[in-house]
Amino acid sequence: MSEHDGQRLLKRILAGLDESAGPLTHVELTPARAEHHAEWPSFAAEEVVDALRASGMRAPWTHQARAAELAWSGRHVVVSTGTASGKSACYLLPVLTALTEGKRDTALYLAPTKALGSDQVRSVGELGLSAVRAATVDGDTPLGERDWAAAHANWLFTNPDMLHFSLLPRHERWARFFRNLRFVVIDECHAYRGLFGSHVALLIRRLRRIAARYGADPVFLLASATAAEPGRSASALTGLEVTEVTEDGSPRGARTVALWEPPLESETGEHGAPVRRQAGAEAARVLADLVIEGARTLAFVRSRHGAELTALGAKRILGEVDNRLAGKIAAYRGGYLAEDRRGLESALDSGSLLGVATTNALELGIDIAGLDAVLVAGYPGTLASFWQQAGRAGRAGEDEPLVVFIARDDPLDTYLVHHPEAIFDRPVESTVLDPANPYVLGPHLACATAELPLTRAGLAEFGGAETAEPLLTELTEQKVVRARPHGWFWSSRDRPHGTVDLRGSGGGQIAVVEGDTGRLLGTVDAGSAPNSVHEGAVHLHQGESFVVDSLDLDEGIALVHAERPDWITTPREVVDIRVLETLVRQDHGGGVTSCLGSVEVTSQVIGYLRKLPSGKVLNQVPLDLPEQVLRTRAVWYTIGEDLLRNNAPGGAGLDPARIPGALHAAEHAAIGLLPLFATCDRWDIGGVSTALHADTGEATVFVHDGHPGGAGFADRGFAALVPWLATTRKAISACECPAGCPSCVQSPKCGNGNEPLDKQGAMAVLGAVLPVLRSGVT
Repeated sequence: MSEHDGQRLLKRILAGLDESAGPLTHVELTPARAEHHAEWPSFAAEEVVDALRASGMRAPWTHQARAAELAWSGRHVVVSTGTASGKSACYLLPVLTALTEGKRDTALYLAPTKALGSDQVRSVGELGLSAVRAATVDGDTPLGERDWAAAHANWLFTNPDMLHFSLLPRHERWARFFRNLRFVVIDECHAYRGLFGSHVALLIRRLRRIAARYGADPVFLLASATAAEPGRSASALTGLEVTEVTEDGSPRGARTVALWEPPLESETGEHGAPVRRQAGAEAARVLADLVIEGARTLAFVRSRHGAELTALGAKRILGEVDNRLAGKIAAYRGGYLAEDRRGLESALDSGSLLGVATTNALELGIDIAGLDAVLVAGYPGTLASFWQQAGRAGRAGEDEPLVVFIARDDPLDTYLVHHPEAIFDRPVESTVLDPANPYVLGPHLACATAELPLTRAGLAEFGGAETAEPLLTELTEQKVVRARPHGWFWSSRDRPHGTVDLRGSGGGQIAVVEGDTGRLLGTVDAGSAPNSVHEGAVHLHQGESFVVDSLDLDEGIALVHAERPDWITTPREVVDIRVLETLVRQDHGGGVTSCLGSVEVTSQVIGYLRKLPSGKVLNQVPLDLPEQVLRTRAVWYTIGEDLLRNNAPGGAGLDPARIPGALHAAEHAAIGLLPLFATCDRWDIGGVSTALHADTGEATVFVHDGHPGGAGFADRGFAALVPWLATTRKAISACECPAGCPSCVQSPKCGNGNEPLDKQGAMAVLGAVLPVLRSGVT
């Protein structure tokens, strides 16, 4: 048995726990897979092959050779294989050969995170190929280094943000590079989904347009985690026909994967509901146990705040055992300043850190070798992300690593730990993105005209004239662009790029500043600021705890002071929804209709709850913050009064007083389970339910996308309405709580403090609606 065998580590973290009521719900040993090699591609330059061999690559695996051959022949290609399957070699072989043999050829590498780009450029540099002049160009790159890159680099490593804000709007400065652009590498392309993916899809079209302006027609090489229909997704992202390579020739060691449900706390939560120990707190305990064992461990936590709390909790536990071990724990998340981020990356790489609590910033981050265990504290939203995170374990050799999925106290996580087939037997999701979203397309059309005049022929790249021309007409009326017989021209001295938020965060960043010292702690996006850094909110940064003194949305600043309260904060808000347009309506008969359309959601944070870490509510504090208006897409269903109140078989049999709570509970649970059917997280979506909605005239449950114009999630929900609602009812009925809890119908993001909620009423509503939906459409 190896030193860090997964089974042994699992026994260690279970030691001392009550076996009769233990946290384990399932343990699965995923089997090992043999490797399959191929010959080195005939096109590959000898010095490139020698360098790759020297780096430890004995011979290419079959998928590496096939993808490299396709790209060299001029085919756009996406390779979709598991974590640690050597996807980088798929593009290294053709790109390095081109840069070595071609006197002027250039290549562009795009990564969704700075950490991944930095790691890849370092790996390329270590190959020691003198003809390859690689350079990182991102927001942290000094101006002098950018000047050198523009003049001399033949391989640029950057991210979508830098491509959008700097390279494309200043393409004349990079003319040499774009003129000779032969390959574009898009790494971890499964990360480009939802609104972010829609933005990047249009950014890629703008990149292709600029390259064509200089006479280049680059080949695109995309790398993805295992995903459904990767060729289709890559084609939607790039606007090109892309060939997929999915047969994985790399070896994979066996893994022990444990599903873990934290125990119930002694205290109760809102309205006396039973509360489970928080996933982050449970992860802190498990992380500490693994570090004591000397196991190198990553703990993926769902939020920045949660990552900080998990690291603090593990440090506290280890401090009681050995203070030297406490120093081997750290948090890593987005929003850190560049020097802090790079220091942590270096410590991770060297092994001086044993345990790291991280957000998904390290899911796609640096190539960390030798990890013995991975903790996934809370389902990351998609199976693709789950297996990507799990794949960070066992990268050092033959050891059997441990992966522990620790469920949050919510409907989806609870469902998954009790239905392991939904993890181990279900295919990964398809990527959802919508480049035709007018809230995304309009700003990119403005950027495109600012980069180069846009002709009618060029509209084909942006959805065609039918989709793009109405938006260009609006931009013309706003005097943003000028319409001329030959097309559209930018009409302002100021470029529009700075107003376009690729990551869909709601318009810019809010600086978090320590008031006493003026120290910049980091940033949060403006869209989430009312919920995360409102006055009185607890904010964590690198193990330090702060309380927000003031939030100025106009000035873009939140002032904080250092404080370590023993409570946490949860915002409360009021939400209203209005139907703007019904795009699809299906009348199922029996008093049920289902719809997909455009809606306007008005929300306002009106206060916050102060809670103990156990979930017990201390008090509520009012706030005065402005309303926020969101125009997006929603799926909704309506239920007639007769069906709701009918006591006969097939009816819900609800008294009028119970209907609001029943609908509210059904809405919460449906939001929690939608990520099983769409590539989203519950924080990407929202919902509203009402016993009588003004626009529908009936009891209605809405679930809407949380991004302007929508991100495709509501569309997926509408398409999968029956299995989605059936799974929702199954999850509610399987929960053992008597009246509703966070594992079934309570929501951590409910603006109404989870009231009213009627668990039994929700089952009655769904039990009445589902047979009607299954009976067919009229």
